Amino acid sequence: MVAATDMSRSERRNAAVRATLTPYRQGERPWAIKIGALIALFVGGGDLIDVLVGGSLRLGGAKTGVGGVILFSVLMLVCAVGMWQMRYWAVLGFQAILAIVILLFALLLVRASSVVGVVVAVAIVGGGGYLFFKLVRVLSRIQMPKYPGR
Repeated sequence: MVAATDMSRSERRNAAVRATLTPYRQGERPWAIKIGALIALFVGGGDLIDVLVGGSLRLGGAKTGVGGVILFSVLMLVCAVGMWQMRYWAVLGFQAILAIVILLFALLLVRASSVVGVVVAVAIVGGGGYLFFKLVRVLSRIQMPKYPGR
């Protein structure tokens, strides 16, 4: 353990913030987890239902592969269940997917050719960024699993 005098100012500030964080109680779910799980459930379930009823998803004019859509749908459904159970890995995985979506829609802003395209892209980048930011705080309060010997 490092003595308090050996720590930099930012390390002392981080330690003070960590000391104020309390783990979530059993069954407690912040709104960011509820919204994230709901989004993951709708995206995963919606894509899976679309594939099962024979819908054709298109991405940039090209038809997407059924296997990839099913894999992504299962991944999103696993994220939804894991986030509802307040699992660290599920929130972290959802944040990774959310970061990719935010970056893709930020890049789509460059190619937006209508007001609707701009509004949709800005809404997804803004809303996704805000949700990402709120999930960072949630991650800090979710307890990592304890492993034997640590």
